[in-house]
Amino acid sequence: MSRKKSNFKRDVLPDPKYGSELISKYINMVMKSGKKSVAEKIVYGAMDKMTEKESGDAVELTQQALEKVKPMVEVKSRRVGGATYQVPVEVRPRRQMALAMRWLIDAARKRGEADMPSKLAGEMLDALHDRGAAMKRREEVHKMAEANRAFAHYRW
Repeated sequence: MSRKKSNFKRDVLPDPKYGSELISKYINMVMKSGKKSVAEKIVYGAMDKMTEKESGDAVELTQQALEKVKPMVEVKSRRVGGATYQVPVEVRPRRQMALAMRWLIDAARKRGEADMPSKLAGEMLDALHDRGAAMKRREEVHKMAEANRAFAHYRW
C-alpha cells in the first residue's frame, strides 16, 4: 500500500469565448511561461482558421480532431525477473485526452508554417483527415502495443 496521498484532480474553469472546459484545458497546454492571453490567441485563431476551411462548429471540430488522435492502448515497461518487457495497457480516458492534446501541440510546433495559429489549425485539420504527425504518433504507439501483445499477461 502506498503511503503517498492520492493526487487530486483540479477542475479547470470553462474558457471565456466558448464556455468549454476542453478548450480551456487545451489553452492551458498550449501556454508557455504563464502567457495565457497569447495561448488564447493561438487556440482561438486556430479554431477560426479551421472553421474557414471546414464547415462546422469550431468546438466540435476541435473535439473531433482530439478524438481521432486519442490513443486506446500504450506500452509500459514492466520488469519481470531481470528482463524488461513492454506490456500493452489500456489508456485511461483522462490520459487519452492529455496525450492527444500534447501530441497535436508538439506536432504543430514542428510544422513549417508562418504562425502558430495556422500551424495548430493545419495539424488539427490533418488529424481530421487521418494524416499528419500526431496521427502518425498514435499509429506508432498502437503498432508497438500490437507487437508486444504477447506480453499482455504481465499486466498489473
